[in-house]
Amino acid sequence: METLRARIKDGTYPVNARIPSESALGREFGAARPTVVRALNEMQLLGELHREHGRGTFVKAAPSSGARSSRPGLAVLDRQETASSVMLVEVSRVPAPNAVAMLLGLAESAPVHLRRYVGLYDSIASELVSLWTPLDVARASGLDQDGLLTVPVRQLLTAHAKDRLVRVDERLRARRATDQERRSLDLVEGEPVLSVLGSVVDSTGRTVLVVEAALPGSLHVLEESYGL
Repeated sequence: METLRARIKDGTYPVNARIPSESALGREFGAARPTVVRALNEMQLLGELHREHGRGTFVKAAPSSGARSSRPGLAVLDRQETASSVMLVEVSRVPAPNAVAMLLGLAESAPVHLRRYVGLYDSIASELVSLWTPLDVARASGLDQDGLLTVPVRQLLTAHAKDRLVRVDERLRARRATDQERRSLDLVEGEPVLSVLGSVVDSTGRTVLVVEAALPGSLHVLEESYGL
């Protein structure tokens, strides 16, 4: 991954350039496909790469020489849902889990809208994403529609909201996978997941969306670099 970053920084792969395929990178570096996918996943989460359906993986931005911080919640907000990048699991009205209800400022088990899908990276199940929104926000933004979204979640939220989005608060923890996560992500028994729980807050201080990304521990490494 650092070699790929160095090539992007020195202009070998400039912004908007397509990088080699996963199989080509694997052959060049002598790495197994899951290892390559894990590295590209992280660079996508960091906003350094993006994928285009039917075209490949492209450089989105040059790596920063300063601090790096993974932003899975932001990656979910800006994802373009396509048949090759998302496998939709559920779109429904459900009682809010306790932790979600607290973050949204709702009563325990209050009805919310749930959108859940498996994120795919070159056909590999890379993450299980769950998005919970208050019913009024889901209706106004169109997040309650069935099928794949034609524009990213962030655009839907901002296009129909009076107040702008100002931040995402994220919490990361490692835990055992749930039964649904094991089935959806094809995990082996006992394989952990990294759970990233994010709250999207608007300019009034209201949490308008809670997103959880469950990331297989074998495919994801979240890195951060900072000065001392």
